[in-house]
Amino acid sequence: MENCRARYLIFFQYLGTKYSGVMKTPPHQPGLGVQNYLEKALQKLKPENEACVYISSRTDTGVHALCNSAHLDLQRRSGMPPFTGEVLAQALNFNLKPEPISVIGAYRVADTFHARFRASARTYTYRLLTGLSHQRQFPLVERDLCWALQNTELNIGAMQEAMSLLVGNHDFSTFRALNSDMPFKSPVKTLQHARLEPGPESFSQRHFNRNLQFWELTFKSPSFLYRQVRRMTGALVAVGQGRLSVSQLQELLEARDSLAYPQNTCAPPTGLFLTSVEYDESDLLFDT
Repeated sequence: MENCRARYLIFFQYLGTKYSGVMKTPPHQPGLGVQNYLEKALQKLKPENEACVYISSRTDTGVHALCNSAHLDLQRRSGMPPFTGEVLAQALNFNLKPEPISVIGAYRVADTFHARFRASARTYTYRLLTGLSHQRQFPLVERDLCWALQNTELNIGAMQEAMSLLVGNHDFSTFRALNSDMPFKSPVKTLQHARLEPGPESFSQRHFNRNLQFWELTFKSPSFLYRQVRRMTGALVAVGQGRLSVSQLQELLEARDSLAYPQNTCAPPTGLFLTSVEYDESDLLFDT
């Protein structure tokens, strides 16, 4: 008889504004994590095993995801075959209503697969908005989806030059926020890719305010430190505003000291998106 227990990799998206990050929080806490809702949706499928979801990539309160991932085990009652990935995704989405969380894909994977440790790369994009001279010019459809820089012109060339200094293998201690995981994680990371480019024309630009300009900062690495992307973004914006020079950003990187990071410089969670979690194709070709 076919084994009724199966492991799946799911990809999911969410608007992070109302959640206490993606990770699970205690039920009595006022703001729950996205994981709480995923596990609740899984539990409604009445699995024989405990409903546990193992998140690949942590995001903080207010941070969004176009594509995060996780793995889960699902054991159906004896004699019932495993769900297909498509059926599982549809069932989870039905149980997630009306939350702004959506499973965009599910794949059967090997029983030894781990969503966090098998991920080969993660990509984050941070959205900036310039061209605002007054807060009333801010389009409501972009609320909580970008960092609006009022009365600000950015030196894009200087930001791109500073950004290039961050690419490669470095000790990113300065760009790591203090947290309980610090003693257990190496600050050395490899930033494979970093770019700054204009964002595509939006609905709000076309119909609300043509003076608006969106910018996207994109970072790709196998893994990131706690708040690394937000701290890098904040420092790059400071370079664009003239509050930091390119050479000063280089000095921050070389300082390798979290306390050397300038106060009140970290970019807010608003505007940060996890856009991709990548795996080797062979991980997704598991055949039952």
